[in-house]
Amino acid sequence: MRILVSGASIAGPVLAYWLTRHGHEVTVVERSPVLRKTGGHAVDLFKPAMDISEKMGVLPRIESLATGTERLSFLREGTRKPVTGDVTKIFAAASDRHVEVMRDDLSEIYYDATRSDVEYVFGDSITSVGQDGDVTFEVGAPRRFDLVIGADGLHSNVRRLVFGEVAKTFTGAYLAVLSVPRELGVPGAMSGHIGPGRSAQVYGARHIDDARAVFLFRSPELEYHHRDVARQKQLLRQAFTGLHPQVDEWLTYLDGDRVFYFDSITQLREDSWSRGRVALVGDAAYCPGPAIGGSTSLAVLGAYVLAGELASGSDHEAAFVRYEHEMRDLVHASRAFALGVAKTLIPTTRTGVWTLVRGMQLVTSLPSWLVRPLAKLNAKGVRLHDSMDVKDYGRQGAGVPTP
Repeated sequence: MRILVSGASIAGPVLAYWLTRHGHEVTVVERSPVLRKTGGHAVDLFKPAMDISEKMGVLPRIESLATGTERLSFLREGTRKPVTGDVTKIFAAASDRHVEVMRDDLSEIYYDATRSDVEYVFGDSITSVGQDGDVTFEVGAPRRFDLVIGADGLHSNVRRLVFGEVAKTFTGAYLAVLSVPRELGVPGAMSGHIGPGRSAQVYGARHIDDARAVFLFRSPELEYHHRDVARQKQLLRQAFTGLHPQVDEWLTYLDGDRVFYFDSITQLREDSWSRGRVALVGDAAYCPGPAIGGSTSLAVLGAYVLAGELASGSDHEAAFVRYEHEMRDLVHASRAFALGVAKTLIPTTRTGVWTLVRGMQLVTSLPSWLVRPLAKLNAKGVRLHDSMDVKDYGRQGAGVPTP
């Protein structure tokens, strides 16, 4: 089949990889004129996404670009002594196999794995999708495809065109990421400040030429457009001014042209991700909430499952139903998990802040050999993401074996 994928970030290239391996002809259209380098944040790949990346042959490159963050320190608002923790133990509790990598690096790795077999069209966007597969574009000439897949993120253009407004849940929190000078961050460490309803951290990595400041805060829903950067910067300043002089210094870099990201931590609540010849995958379909719900790993797995189900030999509508069935329980669990994480990571009281910091200290004070066995007692909690099953579609005769 001829399949059009909208979005060249994470889910789009992963989906394109597996679709081509199953014999489909794939075109990926991306609004950005080049592969996006948004400056974004570090993202986590848990065991299932790492297993899929290994099948794609890209895991060594991903691991070579890991951020290498091992230490974490927080200074609670109103105190003078920072509290430190061991990040490796925290992630050992969450997953048997995990890597933290910059989102931009991960996107580029998946793109490089597909660009020789996939047609990429940058600087264009879909304007309409017909029931028969006719697609029009802002720039390019109309074309016809057998299927159209929206892999274009939380603010999906394909979802808006085909599905209209969908149910969403605002978690009550916001995330921002700002590029700051390299010397402000230490490779291998994340340090920052935390107070009721807000936290700010900075970190570096050995292979990037800047550092990243990450801001999380709770607020009633704010009014802004997701492309109105000036308004977003204003809101961030209002939320964090006065937390600590060091944070005030980080905020001064909002005045320049450094890369900046800001968005609400919002969940999509729809349970149907297909309509006719169109389907959605990743954050465009079932975003559990950026930074709190394992959305990157969920997107990688969802792309792999969708491609595998389409390769089963039956019609696309039946494949879409199976894809939704395979992902639905996991999506539901990820939503519930993310809502809990949002409350835990951004406590609204001083007591909540103290409890969070003490909990981190407790986990990192345990001997390494004890952390993982204790965490495995709660598969629906911190071990949720390792519970995702990775089916072997090749063995089921669904496609070409991975090289």
